[in-house]
Amino acid sequence: MKPFLFAIIIGIAIFSGALLPLSQKANAFHSDQELQLFHQMLLEPVDSNIIFPNASYCSGCHGYDSNHYALVDFFGNDVNIYDDWRTSMMANAAKDPFWRAKVSHEVYLNANYSEAIQTKCTSCHAPMGHYTALFRGHEFYTMEDLLQDTIGLDGVSCSACHMISEDRLGDLNSGEINYDTNRVLYGPYPQPFGAPMSEFVGFDPIYSEHVRDAGMCASCHTLITYPIGYDGELIGTSYIEQATYHEWLNSVYGEDQENVSCQACHMPTLEEAVVISANYLFLEGRSPFALHELAGANTFMLQLMKTYRAELDIDALPEHFDETIAATYAMLQEKSVQTELAWLGVEEDTAYFSLKLTNLAGHKFPSGYPSRRLFVEFLAITEAGDTLFHSGARNASHELIQEDQGAEPHYAVINDPAQVQIYELVAGDINNQFTVVLEHAYATLKDNRLPPAGFSTTHGVYDTTLIVGHALQDPNFNHTESGVEGSGSDVLFFHIPTQNYVGDVRIQANIWYHSLPPKWVKPIFEVETPEINTFEAMFNSMDNTPVLVASKMLDDVNFPLVEQVVRLPEGSIHFFPNPSRDGIVRWQTSTGITIQSIRVFDLHGKMLDQLPGQQNQVVLKTSGTYVLEVQTNRGMWVERIVVVGR
Repeated sequence: MKPFLFAIIIGIAIFSGALLPLSQKANAFHSDQELQLFHQMLLEPVDSNIIFPNASYCSGCHGYDSNHYALVDFFGNDVNIYDDWRTSMMANAAKDPFWRAKVSHEVYLNANYSEAIQTKCTSCHAPMGHYTALFRGHEFYTMEDLLQDTIGLDGVSCSACHMISEDRLGDLNSGEINYDTNRVLYGPYPQPFGAPMSEFVGFDPIYSEHVRDAGMCASCHTLITYPIGYDGELIGTSYIEQATYHEWLNSVYGEDQENVSCQACHMPTLEEAVVISANYLFLEGRSPFALHELAGANTFMLQLMKTYRAELDIDALPEHFDETIAATYAMLQEKSVQTELAWLGVEEDTAYFSLKLTNLAGHKFPSGYPSRRLFVEFLAITEAGDTLFHSGARNASHELIQEDQGAEPHYAVINDPAQVQIYELVAGDINNQFTVVLEHAYATLKDNRLPPAGFSTTHGVYDTTLIVGHALQDPNFNHTESGVEGSGSDVLFFHIPTQNYVGDVRIQANIWYHSLPPKWVKPIFEVETPEINTFEAMFNSMDNTPVLVASKMLDDVNFPLVEQVVRLPEGSIHFFPNPSRDGIVRWQTSTGITIQSIRVFDLHGKMLDQLPGQQNQVVLKTSGTYVLEVQTNRGMWVERIVVVGR
């Protein structure tokens, strides 16, 4: 009620302020009598003993403007900062029921370090309460402390970001944030109109370009943990749980010539001028204006919090959640992955396809919390609707049916429905077993998440952004056709058995994003705490269908009648080197096998060359992937050759 009252009173004061003598307006925007009246009816300025103002102090000017003058775009749409922010994951970071459940899970399994774990977890999810407690000399800031602290429960609020100092910006991690406690709030616009904020909040707005810098996100989006063994003792090593900021550094976006910051995507700008403070009709607009929608990728948790907002003590309205959810879907489906699906033809009893996925994000995708994953569903359907091939199938609980219990390998080629391409980070414990317990994470078993454009294994922060597993040996992962690193893409090949089917086939490739797959939450639900039980009930009531990020279809594929060809047994011919750096490839054959001819194809099925069998090498002139069809006196042999570095 008070922010609404604040808006009414200040609206009236606009006109009385306009009648003040010029000399008086130069000294103070409001007269002493006005200030006294306002302070009787409104919130007092933030007490000098309190370090951070919570968001309620900001809503009066930066919330909804009933005059429709401030915080509206060119078309008159409301873009007010407060309502956009308060349904974001950041605003509700301290009320997130999964986060609370996971903290209780970690504490339950690592009781000796209970206070330290809670203090680390609150450093990013309740930074203002955490910082205040430690600033005042407390050693810990626990969940019990948080639940009694209105400032902590404000999550990542306005002042949690706008009070970050430019000193050591980008150099800190794991929840260590360098705040300026001189009662200032940094903003991106020169010559701020500071009277209302100074007089009614007690903080001075200060212009500083550093609020547009990606380093603002570094402290909480690079997290290093210290593994605990099953004996309850620290192992003595460290583990990179997430490193989104470093992933951005290791990309074209983090380079000086590009300099596309985190804010550029997660706080997209309007180029038209927007008046940024309500209640003052003489203010001019500011440009560019950053929308505070702070959209990420977790639509599931936003929908859950919208459904249970009363139980979670979230005062945001459903329509505001709907806007944030829509922005999050747009981020996932329009700004995350670009896909290309191609039919490469049929050879004997196998149809060949390629699927290229290109990361459009400024960091790995998926990024952040290690439960998040991207997976590929690939289907081949006959004219009659029968399924010839289905990789990435799910059951009714949205579990991948054929997924390995540990870490599903990264694939360069999929030729069996039991194989599924999952782009993910998989953490392993001291025994190299998959774990969802963050404090048990000792080593990464797999990390084949799609790198951003420009990502390099020679970059200075690569040690925190490693590619782990079979993806490192995949020549099509993060490499261009010429073998240059940094493509930010992966080309996945599908070799589909035709099963003697002749006729038209529909090919469908679906790319799915899952923020909380069943494989991740099941081990947590095996433990009972009040927080886990609460979240489990909420989780089970929601639709946990993964989000369809992209979909490609080919409806002009025809499997022809193919003459049966005798295949040579495994090991009959050995081609080397493969990959080749100079394009020269030789071969060795088993006893009794004579090569009669070699045909060279590109990946689109176009024949590039036909060679007699008498020679002992083939020369491939440019970098890329080739298919060699080798005819011998005893049958057919097909070999894929990769040329890099030419």
